[in-house]
Amino acid sequence: MKITDLEGVENVYMIGIKGTGMVGLAEIFKAQGKKVSGSDVAEPFFTDKILKRLKLKVHQGFDKKNLKNKRNVNLVIYSSVYTLENNEELQVAKEKGFPMLSYPEALGLLFNSKVGIAVCGSHGKTTVTAMLALAMRDAGLNPTALVGSRVTQINASVLVSDSEYMLIEADEYQNKLAYYNPQMAILTNLDFDHPDYFADFEAYKEVFKAFVRKIPVTGTLVVWGRSAATLEVAMEANCKIVVYGMFKKTPPAGLTAGNKIGLDGMEINEIMLNDIKEKFEEAGKTRVEFVLAPANLNLQVIGQHNLLNAVGAFAMAKALGISEKIAIESLNKFAGTSRRLEIIGKVRGALIIDDYAHHPEEVKATLDALQEKYFDKNIICVFHPHTFTRTKALLSEFSQSFEKVDEVIVLDIYGSAREKQGGVSSEELVDKMKMFQQNVSHLATIEDAYKNLKDRIGKGDVVVTMGAGNVCQLADKLVGK
Repeated sequence: MKITDLEGVENVYMIGIKGTGMVGLAEIFKAQGKKVSGSDVAEPFFTDKILKRLKLKVHQGFDKKNLKNKRNVNLVIYSSVYTLENNEELQVAKEKGFPMLSYPEALGLLFNSKVGIAVCGSHGKTTVTAMLALAMRDAGLNPTALVGSRVTQINASVLVSDSEYMLIEADEYQNKLAYYNPQMAILTNLDFDHPDYFADFEAYKEVFKAFVRKIPVTGTLVVWGRSAATLEVAMEANCKIVVYGMFKKTPPAGLTAGNKIGLDGMEINEIMLNDIKEKFEEAGKTRVEFVLAPANLNLQVIGQHNLLNAVGAFAMAKALGISEKIAIESLNKFAGTSRRLEIIGKVRGALIIDDYAHHPEEVKATLDALQEKYFDKNIICVFHPHTFTRTKALLSEFSQSFEKVDEVIVLDIYGSAREKQGGVSSEELVDKMKMFQQNVSHLATIEDAYKNLKDRIGKGDVVVTMGAGNVCQLADKLVGK
């Protein structure tokens, strides 16, 4: 049985509650006064801390008994990685006739009832969503916002209000975008990903094209202008289009003369701007504006990718009528989110950092930022490949993504709930990496990496744990958390 309105729902049970999106939804429901409980695998995950803070009852492991005796559940929400075939609790929910919604269906019901603003794209969604959520709050727009990670300044992954605005990080995997009807959207960038679902890059781009077509004529699409793929998608929009980027003629905001890495590949010059405008006009898109990085943008968070993220958030803030002064002040105060270049602590003088990067482009952007900031340090990256299909499809790209660090340790592939095994190994990745990075090794487990590092790191070292799985446990263990 499906439901089309969440207003009367009082008791929610969530299957796969540890997922980043599911945790955010649970936090919104709790703030709305709903009773929330759920279940997930017993394996520790970084969202356990959030669930503990929310004081939600969470069953460790899936078991029919968890739902067997429940009578007052109004709604079962399940992570889209689970089905009737692979989850016994979903089978019980169906037998008992509980109303059921997948995570994107439930989020869509909330989002589509508001003035919905979606942040989509291959990378940067979490940071851009967090930046914009805080700017909107600081400007008094007070959105309900769902971010895919804990936002440092609010120690939560959500903002909850009764205003007309809702801002979400919109994930494209399994075409979750199909459930959301945005009034406005930001498209950050596009690189082929999720090969376990999308056949190729064309199929991947198509879900974004379908998404931006849904933005009404009265709405706005904010899009990065330095990517042929994002501009190709933007051509499908029928709304106002705001192209953002960093202009080559002006000094790059937020970077000093001492920075060793330039902005090649990110900047837009005057010729490009004119070419973009001409191409849109040829396609009949006459409502096109350009927003470039303001000179007084001086971020606390490091990395050129974060500078670009901030310009995207700034462009949408302007489209919402937020003054440049308020937007820039808010962005300059932004203190980051968990698992995005997050400083975990120190051990014997070694700095321990954790990051969620799990795609070659994200890896390069993160390591560029670290090399830029800690160019005089010995940088050690412990990389946890995420999913067999992604590792296999992007093996060559991954192998060339670690040149900027001094040492790389590669753990066994994290298959997650999606996969158990499949066609590639970390040893194969290490063999390919040796063409570009001499100091690289394979260690099977987090425990193996801990034993390898704990007695040899010290002052002068920076260790970054990297991946979308549970490699963050290594960072916590190294600093004694």
